Amino acid sequence: MKEFGMDIDGLLKRVAEQLTARNWRMATAESCTGGWIAKCCTDIEGSSAWFDRGLIAYSYRAKEDLLGVSHADLVKHGAVSDEIAGQMAEGARERSGVAVTVAATGIAGPGGGMPGKPVGLVHFGWCFGEGPATCDSKVFSGDRNDVRQQTVLHALQGILKQLEKST
Repeated sequence: MKEFGMDIDGLLKRVAEQLTARNWRMATAESCTGGWIAKCCTDIEGSSAWFDRGLIAYSYRAKEDLLGVSHADLVKHGAVSDEIAGQMAEGARERSGVAVTVAATGIAGPGGGMPGKPVGLVHFGWCFGEGPATCDSKVFSGDRNDVRQQTVLHALQGILKQLEKST
């Protein structure tokens, strides 16, 4: 599948190889992508060996109920923040018991932007093993579909980068 202007299958096969070599499984906690990261993972034949689950937590309530995100932090920082992306990744790990999680929360557009949080802003959280979540953010350009595609790629590239770094 040459989706997103690159070979996402190749990227996912490398992720799968790294996870399988460690006998690790992964899970996703997604907001702005609506499950697209999990969909891409499960498009790969044999993904049941390394992919465990995808949690879609779009609303504040869903983030709290499904992932244990702090209501006070949602109010203080907003859903689109490193604090919440990190809590989403940690919540997915706690609830699934997997070794690797990725979370994405952002503003895909076309509306919803505000001062300091433009359309295209996405925050990411990753957990590897028992360590704390690592987070970063990107501002992607394009329409809603473009932002979501770039989010999926960045989320998966972040997993692969960390797995290959720790080899």
